Order: sequence, then C-alpha cells, then structure tokens
Amino acid sequence: MRFRPWLLVVTALYLLFVAWMTLRPSVYDSQTGELLWRALGFFGRHSSTSWLTFDVVESIANAAMFVPLGFFLALFFPKRLFFLAVALCVVLSLGIETYQGTVLSSTRVEDYGDVVHNSAGGLLGVLAALFLRLLFLPFANAGRKPRRSPRSASAGRSRAVRQY
Repeated sequence: MRFRPWLLVVTALYLLFVAWMTLRPSVYDSQTGELLWRALGFFGRHSSTSWLTFDVVESIANAAMFVPLGFFLALFFPKRLFFLAVALCVVLSLGIETYQGTVLSSTRVEDYGDVVHNSAGGLLGVLAALFLRLLFLPFANAGRKPRRSPRSASAGRSRAVRQY
C-alpha cells in the first residue's frame, strides 16, 4: 500500500486525540459541562427525546470515539488480520479504563462498560474498513498486472530458452 506511511501518521495523531480525551483528569471544563447539562435538560423536558440521558450520550460518545481508530487500524493491517485491529481497540480501552481507575481515581471513574462501548465502536470501524476494501479493492487492482515471483519468472525464461 502506498498510503501506509500517511495512515501511520493519521493513526498516531488520532491516538494522541484519544489520549487527550481519556487520560486527563477531566474532560469537561465549566463551560462544556454547563452546555452539556443544558442540552440534556432541554431533551429531558420533551417526551420524544427524554431517553437522551447523560449515560446514553456518554455511551454513544465512547463508541463514536473508537470508530475512526478501528477504521485506521483495519486499513493498516492486511485484510486477513482484521481481528488484530479489534483486539488492539479492546486492549487500548482496557488500558484507558485501568489508568482512569488507578492514576485518575480522584477525578475519573473506571467503568468497564466503557470497554464494551469502545470495543463496539472499534468493531464498527473495522467492519466499515473491510466493507470499503471489498468495495474498492477490485477497482484498485484492475489496471495492474499480476506480479510474478522471481522464481517463476526465471522458470519461464528457462522454458523459453529451451524452446529455441
């Protein structure tokens, strides 16, 4: 793949974003927290959106944060090793929750339900990458000639020499 170095850079930058969101003492400053609680209060006053609670928003945000990560990792690994991308999402999420529960225990809460949501988001990202690979890979390889290994190429030449 020609874009693998760029993919590595994008993945590393996204990992820095995930670290910034998850490994600091608090995600919400006073302004962000106030805005979130106002929005949740607004949605809570309407019967059609009263289901939109803090727990639901947090679960969706946890899953959404890991979708791009699963996507990038799945593109980085060969198709047949897609499960490594899912496994890395799970391991990363476990590490984050463990760090929050030990180092940031005074300000953050260790919640292994987040591991489930993060892993589900990572899996969605992996599935999206696999789907796009299946959809576009036949077109990407359409103009290329199949590569021959050096051994098969030399075997072909020796047969051609023998014919003359």
